[in-house]
Amino acid sequence: MGMPVITASSTTRDQAITDLIQSVALEETALSHILNAEGEKIQKMVALPDVTPDVLLATNKSVESMVNAVSRLEMILQSKLSNFDGCL
Repeated sequence: MGMPVITASSTTRDQAITDLIQSVALEETALSHILNAEGEKIQKMVALPDVTPDVLLATNKSVESMVNAVSRLEMILQSKLSNFDGCL
């Protein structure tokens, strides 16, 4: 495999910044959907008629893990946005 060829883009600086901010917004939307799905998971588990405490604890641990992962991604996205504080 040879070296990739990178060609110059005709994208303006303002458009590149706008595109990056828009990509962060789309990632935020995706993360909100993940958090919503985790909330629905808890609601369905709690509504089961014969759910055991062990199952509820396992579900809670799973949701907690996902919320922690989303929180870490939020910090990364905030860091990405802070790079553009003085750009526009």
